[in-house]
Amino acid sequence: MSTITLIDPATGQPFHELPRATEADVDAAVARAVVAQRDWAALPPGARADALRAFARVIEEHIEELARSEVRNSGHPIGSARWEAGHVAQVLNYYAGAPERLMGRQIPVDGGIDVTFHEPYGVVGVIVPWNFPMTIAAWGFAPALAAGNAVVLKPAELTPLTAVRIGELALEAGLPEGLLQVLPGPGSVVGERFVSHPDVRKVVFTGSTEVGVAVAAGCARMLKPVTLELGGKSANIVFADADLERAAASAPGAVFDNAGQDCCARSRILVERSAYDRFLELLEPAVAAWRVGDPSAEGTDMGPLISAAHRDGVASFLDGADIAFRGSAPGGDGFWFAPAVVRAASGDRVAREEIFGPVVAVLPFDDEADAIRLANDTVYGLAGSIWTENLGRGVRVSRAVKSGVLSVNSHASVRYWAPFGGMKASGLGRELGPDAAEHFTETKNVFYATEA
Repeated sequence: MSTITLIDPATGQPFHELPRATEADVDAAVARAVVAQRDWAALPPGARADALRAFARVIEEHIEELARSEVRNSGHPIGSARWEAGHVAQVLNYYAGAPERLMGRQIPVDGGIDVTFHEPYGVVGVIVPWNFPMTIAAWGFAPALAAGNAVVLKPAELTPLTAVRIGELALEAGLPEGLLQVLPGPGSVVGERFVSHPDVRKVVFTGSTEVGVAVAAGCARMLKPVTLELGGKSANIVFADADLERAAASAPGAVFDNAGQDCCARSRILVERSAYDRFLELLEPAVAAWRVGDPSAEGTDMGPLISAAHRDGVASFLDGADIAFRGSAPGGDGFWFAPAVVRAASGDRVAREEIFGPVVAVLPFDDEADAIRLANDTVYGLAGSIWTENLGRGVRVSRAVKSGVLSVNSHASVRYWAPFGGMKASGLGRELGPDAAEHFTETKNVFYATEA
């Protein structure tokens, strides 16, 4: 049997092996999921809600275990990893309210009554990336289960450990066998089979735009619904009237959190020209204070990158770049990389391509129209921030920037109780928010004739 060897990013050393799923494993899992889903969907909504709450309680009892596993497998700082594990429980609790609220509509018609029902798709395939293994998995499986579906979940080969454990905890919580199954394996095998299998009726994919296009094309051939959350090159727009101290203090977290391995990372900082030099002066000590080191240590802000190959790819963006200043990082073993701030122009590679690492390009702009032009001068449209004390400007710019999630005077724009997703090459469809469970259903329309 082929296996996956897991590498600790902080040491560069292997520490665990897992079986690698095959196409036959996928087919067997889907067959089990079909059976489990029928019984799950037949449960009263309140019973499904209770089961999801029980699942959340079991996750809460294992937060420290899950967090320590994430530190080892993904290099996430322990504080972040605890938050991520707790977030899984929060998302489950939130969507535990959905089964009893999947309400149809009564539509006025002649000669009878017309009603709609939300029917689950059946089996949903969820494909999760390596950068946030727990949180992104929960965003897919929680609303899908709430809507009455079964889920087969493919974690990234680099970071499957916590997803596998969450699948085990689902069984410990009393969820039926086959309802939530985790299949570590290559996307070219497991992911492609999710797309091509006729009994997988919807696919949720988070990852690169390149792979997302292939997933979308495969689902189109099967007339299969798909949700895509893809890449980003988000802008952090700082106007001269903003609280510059607060904006600069916030900027490292906006781009260097999770070592910049975040599709929402504000990897372009656009600063009004009159405030450009002052902002960089304020940003430098904030970057210097960003603590990069042992991810298992309390207080660490940033751990290593995920792999040596990824570190080399990130480093290539600094070739020939005008580096304003850098933070610090440990030396020796592990995939360490010191945060970097680069002065850039809009045509530079560092300002146009998704880096997925702790490198940020800082560009000047002249006025509001120029800021909007630069923010939209990208194929991506996922996230972004706007810093200004002018309320009207905040509204105007947020409406004009072509991104799915934005924040004003904050870099926190992703919340499970609000819709999340991108525009342009950053994705298709929406996750999270109060309507997410409905996105895992098909609307059935039924007309009842009442005329004699």
